Amino acid sequence: MIPVPAGVRIWIATGHTDMRKGMQGLALLVQEGLGRDPFGGDVFVFRGRAGTLIKALWHDGIGLSLYAKRLDRGRFVWPATVDGAVALTAAQMSYLLEAIDWRNPQHTWRPQSAG
Repeated sequence: MIPVPAGVRIWIATGHTDMRKGMQGLALLVQEGLGRDPFGGDVFVFRGRAGTLIKALWHDGIGLSLYAKRLDRGRFVWPATVDGAVALTAAQMSYLLEAIDWRNPQHTWRPQSAG
């Protein structure tokens, strides 16, 4: 998990993003496309067209960090809206990184008996 301090806002950019972009390209997308400050301490998460790769951009006050995760199987759950950003909590971000539906998390298995 990204070592994000408490109180940091997490935004996911809706739609899909060109995953060839690096730090500077994504920072420019945050600034011009989302109308937010990429150096303000918030985390911005982007997803590629195929849905198997996400990138997270975060400025911690010292420098810009870029994190990436690619799934071997399945896809990351993403909002259906086309433009803008959706705010997430840290718990929802954890679900997102584990490829769990962060909008409605479900237990996948529960024991039926103790013995």
